[in-house]
Amino acid sequence: MELTEPTVWSSDRLELGEGLRWVDDRLVLVDLLAGRLLETDGDAPAPLREVRRLDVPLGAVAPVAGRPGEWLAAAGTGVTVLPATGDARPVADLVGAAPEPTRMNDAVADPHGHFWAGSMTYAAVPGEGTLYRLTPGAAPVPAVTGLTIPNGPAFDAAGTTMYLADTPRGEIDRFTVDPATGALHGREPFLRLPAADGGPDGMTVDAAGHLWIALWGGSAVRRYRPDGTLDREIRLPAQQPAGICLGGPGLRRLFIGTARVGLDRAGPEDGALLAVDVPVPGLPAARAAAPLG
Repeated sequence: MELTEPTVWSSDRLELGEGLRWVDDRLVLVDLLAGRLLETDGDAPAPLREVRRLDVPLGAVAPVAGRPGEWLAAAGTGVTVLPATGDARPVADLVGAAPEPTRMNDAVADPHGHFWAGSMTYAAVPGEGTLYRLTPGAAPVPAVTGLTIPNGPAFDAAGTTMYLADTPRGEIDRFTVDPATGALHGREPFLRLPAADGGPDGMTVDAAGHLWIALWGGSAVRRYRPDGTLDREIRLPAQQPAGICLGGPGLRRLFIGTARVGLDRAGPEDGALLAVDVPVPGLPAARAAAPLG
């Protein structure tokens, strides 16, 4: 089936649909504040299946290389392994000792196996968010500090370019990444959005190296060229698009997670998982290196 307009992909309505990933021919996402890991197929709309449920917020997961069914998760105040069977195994508590109540937010693995996880305070205190990098055999590194609500990051196919959003500031910066160490260099502004456009939230890079962005509060997703110019905008029937990825047949199906949290008047599609087909395919989800816990 060809989706020429944004289509509701499930009867479910999520509080905060984030962390979308295309893994092993299925879509994986989280209902963040509810601590739920969910999945569905990319061929036809269907109810979401619950894979795991945690008693803490679940920001996002990445599949673990060489360990089928295992996930590395940004959850609660740190990073946790979710094995295929058995209990979760904590890897690192990153923000449990923060002076303000703080939780993990978006997270992703890069093409070289590093795991990147952002933190934010519950009150979204400016400057109190951090992007951490985790690599097997090394201590967690606070790679980017002074953020408010970090989202992404998103990497190009080579894993040498990283995009990082700070949602309430309307900012996306671009970094050069050392593929061996994950060290960041050459930070530069990529995009600065006015508040009226919405805040840049979830992101993904497609096979052409263009950046797709979900605009929280903007009822839209956009595709930007590598030079920062706008290529395309798709309007949505939901106010708060939060997570985004490309998957499905030929990796050309753009899936968008949306949120109902914080809305005084949620519309019928707020919190829905949406899908629409686009011309350029995406990239499969990268896998975190093992072992991390």
